[in-house]
Amino acid sequence: MTSSTESRFGFVAFAETWNGRLAMLGFVIGLGTELLTGQGILSQIGLG
Repeated sequence: MTSSTESRFGFVAFAETWNGRLAMLGFVIGLGTELLTGQGILSQIGLG
């Protein structure tokens, strides 16, 4: 656990851990959306 004096912002382990978790979550949601709709992400938002 981090102490109250350590920063939670910037390139610290806490922030990078959450960044990785949210990136994995976004990737899985994007892949699931592609599988359910049959369209790629770019075509869903009108770019492809």
